[in-house]
Amino acid sequence: MVEQVLITAAQVIPMGAPAIDDGAVLVEGGIVRAVGARRDLMREFGGARVHALGEAALLPGLVNAHTQLEMTLLGPPPGHAETFVDWVLTIRARASAVTDWERLTREAVGEGVRQCLACGVTCVGDIANNIHTTRAALATSPIRGVSFGEVLGMARRTGQFAHRLSAALDRSFERPGLVAGIEPHAPYSIDLELYRKCVEAARKQGLAICTHLAETPDEAEFLAAHAGQFKRLWDRLEAWDDSVTRFAGGPVRAMKEVGLLDVPGASLAHANYVDDEELELLAGGRASVIYCPRTHAYFGHPEHRLRDMLSAGINVAVGTDSAASSPDLNLLDELRVIYGKHADLPPSAIFELATLRAARALGLEGVAGQIAPGMAADFA
Repeated sequence: MVEQVLITAAQVIPMGAPAIDDGAVLVEGGIVRAVGARRDLMREFGGARVHALGEAALLPGLVNAHTQLEMTLLGPPPGHAETFVDWVLTIRARASAVTDWERLTREAVGEGVRQCLACGVTCVGDIANNIHTTRAALATSPIRGVSFGEVLGMARRTGQFAHRLSAALDRSFERPGLVAGIEPHAPYSIDLELYRKCVEAARKQGLAICTHLAETPDEAEFLAAHAGQFKRLWDRLEAWDDSVTRFAGGPVRAMKEVGLLDVPGASLAHANYVDDEELELLAGGRASVIYCPRTHAYFGHPEHRLRDMLSAGINVAVGTDSAASSPDLNLLDELRVIYGKHADLPPSAIFELATLRAARALGLEGVAGQIAPGMAADFA
């Protein structure tokens, strides 16, 4: 017989429902079975073992909607890169010096999971470049979420696309609450025609899909004219050719063109540079936006359009990004940055960015982000 446990707290904050003073949650087999006032649940489930938290508020486990656990031990480059591309080149140079990527990846994922759990995060949207190693480490951890296999392919590096897509689609590591997703990396690293193939694969297999989008102001110039900072990156890599698809109209419209904005469970990491017309496109689609406040500040981007997006009805979630552009993976510190900029937002609305909205962004609304019957018994 599965044991019933009644967790009591001074306040239960389910998210999506009013807070319950002197509340309780009944858990059975790792699943929430009931939520309500302590006296009511004590009367109804008198045989349950009681776990009293006392003067505490109980929330659903937080959801870090965008991170890259395998980079946790790299840390930000010393000093400050002049441009985003300079930062990319510095990270690549540091990575090339690593002699045992498999070991470092396992250790980094372990440390990343530890940091997440320490601040109440129990679910992540993780970008996996070293797909099989990262997923193997996640599969044996207590964390839930989506492991987005990173897919690349552009110019003279198009040949890696098929292999990386196949690896991203490998679901052998999955367990309840931990599933595969696809991440065509960014408009400067995967050709738009290959984006279409990723979108088709996500639709066919019913997988979540994520991409880095409008992270810098240079993506539009690169897409339209194969010029600017990202062309400089490809020249440094000595891997450019002119077969790359051009697109005039910017990265948001490009994603509309390839169908990504209309995929259920699609999410756009960053979306730092969005004009009013692009805002309307996002509002008319199904994709969520994931705002990473401390990484946003690290690169000195102008004010994020968080409030405009929320007002337009766009689902916005919060993430830490990786520890290569953020001090650590403390999601609470990301929420503190938002509160510092938007103190008029109710705290419940700010916490929604890391619970209800973040779970929705990952396509995990039935698993995480809320304390409700049938949900996983993950709490903070």
